[in-house]
Amino acid sequence: MSTVRLLVLGVIRLRQPTYGYAVRRELLSWRADTWTNVKPGSIYHALKQLTHEGKLRASGTEASSTGPGRTLFEMTEAGDAEFRTLLDAALVSIDMEELGAGIAFMDTLPRSHVIGLLRQQRQHSAQVRDELLAMKADYPPRYEAPHSADLLELWSGTFDNLSRWTSGVLERLEAGQYRMADDRPAARDRDL
Repeated sequence: MSTVRLLVLGVIRLRQPTYGYAVRRELLSWRADTWTNVKPGSIYHALKQLTHEGKLRASGTEASSTGPGRTLFEMTEAGDAEFRTLLDAALVSIDMEELGAGIAFMDTLPRSHVIGLLRQQRQHSAQVRDELLAMKADYPPRYEAPHSADLLELWSGTFDNLSRWTSGVLERLEAGQYRMADDRPAARDRDL
């Protein structure tokens, strides 16, 4: 899965029509550079590729006082379908970067759908942890290969932590925290 594609599609979906630099600025405001490998060049490459694939379309040009006009992008139906596919995949992923991108956009989905996906993710995390711990008996003793057991403990601890973290998010979702796509608008939003 491409985390960059998910992030670019998600920001375009939230801010459309918008231009590449605005997508980059939005991701920087989320500090995405600290939890992903997204670089400016990868954002612009994704915009170009997604447009070529028909998942985004150029909807015009916005004038700029500092240079040439900026191309505005909008999501197509194919882009929305790709966004949802990538988002579902991200929410069951045990890859931190992908999962982080999924969490960033989970509020665009119905609550029960996200709960189901995160339960799968938690189960997969716990399964990987358990498989790693089961390998411990097959690893050489520390005096023969000191780094082996430590690496196994590092990896299993990472997946244990991920499983516990996901449990916390699930508890909050199940308790009604977070505003999800299927929640009724708050009274103040209906009055606007």
